[in-house]
Amino acid sequence: MVLTLNLTVDRALKALGQNIELARRRRGLSQADLAARMGVSVSTVRRLEDGNPGTALVYLASALQVFGDLEKLSLLMDTQTDSVGLALMDAELPSRIHSKRRDTPKAF
Repeated sequence: MVLTLNLTVDRALKALGQNIELARRRRGLSQADLAARMGVSVSTVRRLEDGNPGTALVYLASALQVFGDLEKLSLLMDTQTDSVGLALMDAELPSRIHSKRRDTPKAF
């Protein structure tokens, strides 16, 4: 199955694949070693390193776990540091906040 992506996405996936390859090589692992530790085939590691858009996200997470960097996956879309999302939320805040009226008991 061939997925068509825009050029920016394609470049980002290729760069991610190159970074995974570099991380593997810096650790002195062959593609076969990484595949064995991930529990996948060597062709899966090749597709991941090539930035193949059809490679499942679970393989990225598995590679990060092997490298000891799995916590970095949760930082990809950390809502606490989403400057655009926070700015949009702040723009929707009311300019004034009125205190709620207290229910006062009615006289007989």
